[in-house]
Amino acid sequence: MTILLKLFGELREKVKSQKDTSGAPITLTIEKKGIKTVSDILKKFGIEESETSHIFVDGIYSGFGKLVNDGDRVAIFPKRMCLLYKWYFNKVEND
Repeated sequence: MTILLKLFGELREKVKSQKDTSGAPITLTIEKKGIKTVSDILKKFGIEESETSHIFVDGIYSGFGKLVNDGDRVAIFPKRMCLLYKWYFNKVEND
């Protein structure tokens, strides 16, 4: 059971095994085991909540408490890539 994870900007540096200087996001397939929420993914990679600006789960603007399921696509953006979503959309914490 896996989750597709995309890390953008300087958050890509949190993944030691992948070095990419192209500026493109890093895409990882991670095991679901031990991961229940977006917050668990952040902990797995040593990312502080304060380092992030926007999180999307299956294309839906989401918060740290959002439950993630097998097959979900999770995208995490750093503070320096802040978008205007917070002004127009509510974060989804749980289904």
